[in-house]
Amino acid sequence: MNRIKDYEVLKDDIVRWLKDYYWMYSIKGFVVGVSGGIDSAVVSTLCAETGLPTYVMTMPLHSKEANTELSEAHAYGLVEKYPNVTMVNVDLTRTYDTLMTWVDDTFTGNELANANTKSRLRMVSLYQVAGSVGGIVVGTGNKVEDYGVGFYTKYGDGGVDIAPIADLYKTEVWELGEFLGVDERICDAPPTDGLWDDGRKDEDQIGASYAELEEAMEYNTGPAVEILEKFNRQNNHKMQPIPTFKL
Repeated sequence: MNRIKDYEVLKDDIVRWLKDYYWMYSIKGFVVGVSGGIDSAVVSTLCAETGLPTYVMTMPLHSKEANTELSEAHAYGLVEKYPNVTMVNVDLTRTYDTLMTWVDDTFTGNELANANTKSRLRMVSLYQVAGSVGGIVVGTGNKVEDYGVGFYTKYGDGGVDIAPIADLYKTEVWELGEFLGVDERICDAPPTDGLWDDGRKDEDQIGASYAELEEAMEYNTGPAVEILEKFNRQNNHKMQPIPTFKL
């Protein structure tokens, strides 16, 4: 899926949108978590392009060595290229291990709950930095994840203040990343949320490729229509306001 005719125009539009938001609300900085994946690489680069204070955070947490290397290489690259970028590294492995040791075994046996806890620890860290510098947390979710299958952790990587690429399909994010000069290793790496010990990829968890999901979202055709509908129905609670009893 590629609806974009000119990626330079797209880049300029998003950068302008970020700057307008920054000045409108008297923000003091953008805070972005970088994981070694294409989405966070693109978002952090766009924030850096604003020329405004940008904090890129690497947050290893039982992370695969390859992911850690890519996230650190990207962050260091931004610091070298953009004087407005500050890198912050917070290793959350010990924090996570301490929490999981303290919690009774009854509550640590669910792999999905454990993976979501990792994501939420990262969210807490991002907001700690954002609160300290008077900044905001910038989301890195794309259109398929945020509005299609709901492939994110509620109050984890879904806990953000603004979402600059949430109306871009994953394939469009890849194209934008190539235009921005993102490291080829990041552009070529199979998408993964990095939350599982076995290193499973997004496609393994969803059961369809991003291209197939995009076709299902845009045209309601292709092999992933049923998968899209299943995940959208299952994760719809993430995309809706919190249910509230009304008097």
